[in-house]
Amino acid sequence: MKKIFYLLLLLLFANNINAQLRAFNDIFPNLDQNTKALAFKEFGYMKSSQKTSGFIIMGNEQISKLDPQIVNNVLQMKPGFLVESIMVLNENYGAVSLLDIYNALGNINDLRGRGYNSATNKKPVPLFVEASRIISNKQTTAIPDPAPAKTLPENETVYIKLKNVTFGNIYYRGEMSLIQNSLRYTLTNFRNISYFFIPIVKEEKFIAQLYFEPIQEGVLVYSIAGADISYFVASIIDIDSAISKRLNVIITWAIDGIKKSR
Repeated sequence: MKKIFYLLLLLLFANNINAQLRAFNDIFPNLDQNTKALAFKEFGYMKSSQKTSGFIIMGNEQISKLDPQIVNNVLQMKPGFLVESIMVLNENYGAVSLLDIYNALGNINDLRGRGYNSATNKKPVPLFVEASRIISNKQTTAIPDPAPAKTLPENETVYIKLKNVTFGNIYYRGEMSLIQNSLRYTLTNFRNISYFFIPIVKEEKFIAQLYFEPIQEGVLVYSIAGADISYFVASIIDIDSAISKRLNVIITWAIDGIKKSR
């Protein structure tokens, strides 16, 4: 009899935890069915635009119930280029905690060698040939990734160095913060991104916001990235494609890390 009582108590506790999780439709009540269907597919929904004035942002306050800061932190930079992505990692991978997500984002070294399928070369091309955590924005000495954490910090800042075959070394500041039952990760370049010594993106002019929330259907991965780039530079380099590829590789890296943690 006592065993039955404890079993019922455990089931009740589990149901209460699940009830606290939002559903996808709670977060995106006004999302069109087409975009919603794409969000649940393997590669999710992704859209980019070179003119932000005519770009409909699915994460804005009129369409979603996301924290407005997520989108506003990008828009306040007044970017000329935007990329937005919505993806759901389904429940088939089991329950995912914010600690699992945090530890996945800590594996900076796993970004090395990740790439995209090149239409020009007709084969996969690595986007980042090197990837490492560094000491600070002043000291760029590489340091190893830490062991998986057992407790989740409320806030954390890390510094990252990624080497790209086109743009050379790129330096990012990664800022993690907890928002209720979600985790926000912000990537900002703290040095110029250059092409043959020509600054393409000046420091603090690229920002990517990644938002993770365990939901009833699995894990919501929402992201938006923006860059302030001159139209002259954009006329000689396909910035739209460059930003989309980078955001896609970073999202895939995070999702693969979450899957490995299960």
